[in-house]
Amino acid sequence: MMRQIREALRLHLQVGLTYSEVARALKLSKSAVGKYVSLARAAGVDWAVAQTLTDVELQGRLYRPPVPRASDQLAPDFAVIHQELKRPGVTLMLLWEEYARGNAQAYKYTSFCIKYRAWAQRLKRSMRQVHEAGEKLFVDYAGQTVPITDPTTGEISAAQIFVATLGASSYTYACATPRQTTADWIGAQVQALEFFGGVPRLIVPDQARALIKHPDTYDPLPNRTYEEFARHYGCALLAARPAHPRDKPKVEGAVLLVERWILARLRNRRFFSLVELNAAIAALMADLNLRPFQKLPGCRRDAFLLLDAPALSPLPPTRYAVGRWKQAKVNVDYHVEFEGHYYSVPHRLVGATVEMRAGAGLLEIFHANQRVACHALNARRGQHSTTPEHMPASHRAHLEWTPAKLIAWGQRIGGATAGVVAWQLENRPHPEQGYRACLGLKRLAREYTPARLEAACARALAIRSPTYRSVASILKSGLDRQHAYPPTTASTALPEHENVRGADYYH
Repeated sequence: MMRQIREALRLHLQVGLTYSEVARALKLSKSAVGKYVSLARAAGVDWAVAQTLTDVELQGRLYRPPVPRASDQLAPDFAVIHQELKRPGVTLMLLWEEYARGNAQAYKYTSFCIKYRAWAQRLKRSMRQVHEAGEKLFVDYAGQTVPITDPTTGEISAAQIFVATLGASSYTYACATPRQTTADWIGAQVQALEFFGGVPRLIVPDQARALIKHPDTYDPLPNRTYEEFARHYGCALLAARPAHPRDKPKVEGAVLLVERWILARLRNRRFFSLVELNAAIAALMADLNLRPFQKLPGCRRDAFLLLDAPALSPLPPTRYAVGRWKQAKVNVDYHVEFEGHYYSVPHRLVGATVEMRAGAGLLEIFHANQRVACHALNARRGQHSTTPEHMPASHRAHLEWTPAKLIAWGQRIGGATAGVVAWQLENRPHPEQGYRACLGLKRLAREYTPARLEAACARALAIRSPTYRSVASILKSGLDRQHAYPPTTASTALPEHENVRGADYYH
């Protein structure tokens, strides 16, 4: 190397060859020759001086050592810069300007960016992603479970471990749930948001069937309950792609930490309830969030208070109550079925498809996004819950007529009518048949007048046929206008005969 530099200086400074000629002679680039000559001129070294210097002395004259700079002014704290980049609106340009302001020995912007990225490359892959404060909450379930022993029966069930972590600070929450149903998933996320004390802009879950109605790599569709949860808290849902753990590396790492620092410590303990297990998890989770970062300043708790906590949206005034949604078609009797019980809707919706939401002891029924009915949940299978306002006018009138009310109506018409009404209610095989016959008598009163109905009922009683058919036939044929049969005054006692034994015979 130094031999070529000496020869280049000799050929140019002593022999007088041009840069191009020297480059061809020494098989160097023209720019390299120019660089050597420029360094010599800057150092005040001509060929006469160069001859008197050793290789080490010549290299020292041409390549002067850099001016030492104060270490506190030279390199910024890239760990702090990495954390600052997570705050909304903070860029590398802004951080460089703050670093270089009043610092004459600061790196130039390009060197600053190159050195920061080289530093970031040494971090784990999951840490290289820069998450904006308050932007994302990653949620998932751990692969490990914790056995729960029933203290009464001794039966052992596997509790599922839910984990949630914020993107910017890695602040972590964990709890145990009985299973991984929709209610378990959403209930755990409600608890996580209350633990963090705010709501992020995005929640990133797996495409679990309990949450995602139609899984898809590009456009997954959440189910109605999960959509309602997101709308209640004013956030968006961004499900990770199937089989792409790098879409949610934060929670993948958090799951490992929970398994190593919480579940591993609980491996020899025996739990008899979820409450007991969650209390143990909460105690160890506080310790986990206070553990110092290995390559970043502070701990998860400090980073949360600095980054995520100020950027989270406030929680809504009320807690979300998990509901169950179901679609159903309204039957011809204007009722829909939910878990074996039948609930009424307005009769105009017969044949329409409605959505039912069960929660907090109520069943709400929606049509075209409007609530059309609300009932108290009833566990009696095969029974009906009917609101009178949902019934047609004729059905409602039929429902309103009780036996006492029907008899009172008959008495207002007359004694004969009251007698016929009483007979319908007492002698029909089923009360519903009697109600219908009485409503038929009411129709006859409107059609033929109450006076004619009373006369027809008197004739029907006289002929011992107080049925609706008989009364209707009498009115149709006009027999109610004829004189009624005179009341029977003769004795109805049977004549004495040797074959008529009487009741005393059997005593």
